[in-house]
Formats: sequence, structure tokens, C-alpha cells
Amino acid sequence: MGWKKTLFISVIILIGSVAVLGLIFSTEPEAERSGIAKQSAMLVQVETVEQGTYSPAISATGTVQPSEEIILGARIEGEVINRTPAFVPGGYVEEGEVLLQIDSTDYVNDLMQANSVLRQAKSALQQEMGLQEAAKREYALLEDTLSKTNRALVLRQPQLLSAEAQVESAQAAVNQARLNLDRTTIRAPFNAHIIERDVNKGSLVSPGQSLGQLVGIDTYWVEVSVPMNKLGRLNFQEDGEGSPVQIRNRSAWKESQYREGRLFKMLGTLEYETRMARVLVEVKDPVSVKKGNESLPKLIIGSFVETSIQGKELDNVVIVNRDHIRSNETVWVMQGDSLDIRDVGIEFQNSEYAFISSGLNDGDRVITTNLANVTQGAPLRLSGEDSGSAEIGEGQ
Repeated sequence: MGWKKTLFISVIILIGSVAVLGLIFSTEPEAERSGIAKQSAMLVQVETVEQGTYSPAISATGTVQPSEEIILGARIEGEVINRTPAFVPGGYVEEGEVLLQIDSTDYVNDLMQANSVLRQAKSALQQEMGLQEAAKREYALLEDTLSKTNRALVLRQPQLLSAEAQVESAQAAVNQARLNLDRTTIRAPFNAHIIERDVNKGSLVSPGQSLGQLVGIDTYWVEVSVPMNKLGRLNFQEDGEGSPVQIRNRSAWKESQYREGRLFKMLGTLEYETRMARVLVEVKDPVSVKKGNESLPKLIIGSFVETSIQGKELDNVVIVNRDHIRSNETVWVMQGDSLDIRDVGIEFQNSEYAFISSGLNDGDRVITTNLANVTQGAPLRLSGEDSGSAEIGEGQ
């Protein structure tokens, strides 16, 4: 084959290849951009809030202590000849109940002797009054010729004053003897719980000697430490009726058991270590001795308890769990199907809740789900809804 024929065939093949390539590129489909971009809505749970009037509870811890406590002491000397069975550690006694009896023999004798002296003094006074009447008659015969000083002597006025003084002294001795006799009987000064007893039958006692330790059982106090910024929300008894308080002892009582008390007084000093305010809660019938209170748990002096103090009412506020307050005092709200980040004004907050006065409205749906990334207006859907995509814009 000649070179011309070979050249011709090559040219034909080249032209055919170019034609095939042109056909392929002319029929290739073109890529088109979608007109809609899609983004998945975040799955959330919400809590619908209500606006109203609420009384926030302030949680604090405290220690039980007696409101009345005395060391019972003897005021006379003598031998204890009797002791009531109730006067034992742990016993309960009523106001006026006899606890101890001291031998009264000597004091009965003292009273008898004092009464005898009193009768003698009264007799001497009567005699002197008779002499004074005779002196008055004699003085009348003198036709008032004596000086004032001499007249008093003639009428026996100094003697009369001395006799009256003797009667008063004897009467005081009788009163003291009767008082000492009364003191031979030791009585409970108030409704009390016996903590200690220091004497027994046969013991010799003297004035000032300790007979036992008693605490009153009509009321106990619970000393509670409260943050300084919470004091303005509390009502004390000097302001009227103190704020209600619930008291729990989780280490000794059942979970459902509690005692009720009232906020009593604010002490004038701060707790040294925590610098918190010290307040007293008053609890009536703390050892449950009154009729109808037998089923209530008993408070024990020195025990550590938890308290929940009801504060003053807050009007037109919304309650939100503190866990749902986000950074910079904001709250996430589901507005329609979008996220709305709200700035809120917190009126008060305790260990559980925040009480919001501005930024939330009645019926708002607060998001309770923790989200990793949040932006204003981000699409949302409620738990349990269809997981479709939300359209957020068109491509160019």
C-alpha cells in the first residue's frame, strides 16, 4: 500500500474520532443546583409556665435547742425525805408538780416560834396603846402648856412607834419562816423534761446546790442559718404572725414526717464561719405530749434538722426550675417552631426555683432540654412529633 493511501486512511480515522467526541460532549446532561436547602429541627421538651402569686420556700439547716432551761437549785438546807417517781432523767413533769420534799421539821418549829414572838409584839402594842390613852387624858389637864417635843414624850409617841416596829419585825419573821417552810417542797417551775437529777432520797442539800437540770416542753427553738440576702423575704413574729416553717430530720424520721413551726426572732449576730444570719424558729409541743399530737415525731435537743421557711408572697411572677435558667440570666422559649432566647428579670430564687418578674408571660413554653448549640430562631420540634425537615431558604 502506498503512502498516500495510508495518509488518507489516517485522516479519515482522525475526523471520525473528532466527530464522536463532539457528539458525546453535546449530549452530556448539565448539573443543576437545588432550589431548597434543608436543616433538621432540634428535638426538645417544653414546660408551660403560669403567672401568679407564689410564696417561695427558703431551705436552711439548723439545730434544736430549748427555749426554757434551768439548773434547779435548793434555797434552804436539809435532808431530802421524798422524791416523786417522775423526777428521773428522761421524765416529764407538769408545772407545779412536786419533785422533792426536804425535811420540814426545823422549819415548822421556826414558824411556830416566829408566830409566838408576833403575838407577844401585838400584845405589847395593845398595852402601849392603852398607856397612850391615859397619857392623853393627863395631857388634857395641862391645858396645852408644853412644847411640841415635851408633848410627844408625855403622849408616849416614841413608845408607841417602838411597839409598832416590834410588831412589823415579828410579822416579817413569820413571813420568812413560812417562806422557808414552803421551800421545803420543790416543785416544777414549768412543764418540763428532766435532763439530769443530782440528788436522791436521803441527800443533804444546802442553798445554791444543784438538784437537777430541766428544760421546758411547751416550746423548743430551732436556730437556723439563713443567707443575708434572704432576710427581706421573711416574716418574724414582731411583724405579726411569723412565716410558717416545715422541719425535717432525715436521719431519724420517715421521709413523710415533719414538724411545723413559726419564724420567731432574728438574733443580733452572724454565724462566725459562714457569716450567715441566725434566726430562731419556734415549735410548740416539741415532744408531742399534748392530746392529738402523739403521732408527731419528737424533736431532740441538739439534733441537726432541715427547715423549709415560707417567704413573703411574690405577685405576678413565673416559676421556672433553676436548671432551666441559662447563661446570663436567659431562658429558652419555644416560640411557634423556633427558639427564642429571652432575657429575664429574676425577683427571687431558692435552691429549686427562680421566680421571674419580667421576660416570661403566662402560657410560654420553656425549653427543658439541654441543647449543645443554640442560635436565635433555630428550628425546633417537640418530642413525639414527625421528624421532617424545615425549609430555611433558597439557593442561588
